[in-house]
Amino acid sequence: MPFEIAVLPGDGIGPDVIGEAVRVLDAAAPGLLRLTEHAAGAAEYLRSGSPLPEATLAACRSADAILLGAMGIPHVRWPDGTEMTPQIDLREILDLYSGVRPCKLYHAADTPLKNYAAGSIDLVLVRENTEGLFFGRKEPRRLDAPEVRDVMRISRAAAERVCRSAFEIARRRRKKLTLVDKANVLPSMAYLRSIFMEIGRSYPDVAAECVYVDAMALYLVQRPERYDVLVTENMFGDILSDLAAGIVGGMGMAPSADIGDRHAVFQPSHGSAPDIAGQGIANPVATILSAALMLDWLPSPETKAAARRIEAAVEAVLADPAHRTPDLGGKLTTQQMGDQVLARL
Repeated sequence: MPFEIAVLPGDGIGPDVIGEAVRVLDAAAPGLLRLTEHAAGAAEYLRSGSPLPEATLAACRSADAILLGAMGIPHVRWPDGTEMTPQIDLREILDLYSGVRPCKLYHAADTPLKNYAAGSIDLVLVRENTEGLFFGRKEPRRLDAPEVRDVMRISRAAAERVCRSAFEIARRRRKKLTLVDKANVLPSMAYLRSIFMEIGRSYPDVAAECVYVDAMALYLVQRPERYDVLVTENMFGDILSDLAAGIVGGMGMAPSADIGDRHAVFQPSHGSAPDIAGQGIANPVATILSAALMLDWLPSPETKAAARRIEAAVEAVLADPAHRTPDLGGKLTTQQMGDQVLARL
């Protein structure tokens, strides 16, 4: 039986990049997946009144995995001024607590940093997805109120499971894990650090360290090669994952996975970029690599082998600096980049 995959193309360039990922999946994993599209996003809100319809949520709950394009249109907002973010709703509803953001440099020409060769930057940021500073985001707010407060929540249960997830990832990689916090100022961060160190005692083979978030923003620019796996709170992870993407070529090169105990969503780290939607110039690499992450997560030797084939094909394409979309200074269209990956497959 093929795995059931719920595909949510979403808004802006979401359908553009999802289209290429689907082509690659069909070529790399023939017969292994059944892909079904479902509506979600800001455009769906304008159409039906809900950015995440019940039918779509039900399909996501029953699917073996979810492949998502991009969500949001800047001018479509809730009354409190915030954008529609059904992708965050999915993380919370499906309890996708481990946000996995790999960042790998495929060619020296793609990084703004000096003297970094292909493969010299290769790290994974693990972001706690369900609480932190995002915890109270749905509390009623009024834009005319005298003040508004956002509360950061760090619970033992959430901290323990995301730390364990990060230690497990580090154990499979280079066995080094860094907690990024602000424990010198915030009691919630000191609490998180104490739990991290406690969990670390169960992983004596993994070297664990702690770095303040402001210092890490500096170190990722100065010496990113030192880092293997980073784990951090929700908001810090949101910010640092973009910084990490920037040093390997930008958001178009940054895949991601939001993983829970039963469900997982795979999507590019970039936004919907409605200003270039439909123009055929969006970079599909992040989405293609997210599809590979999905195949690797599924419990099948065949899908895992297909994931390796996609990763190898992307690496082969990006070894030639001429194979770039406009975001990286190239001239390939979205479909042409997909064609290049398909040719290597």
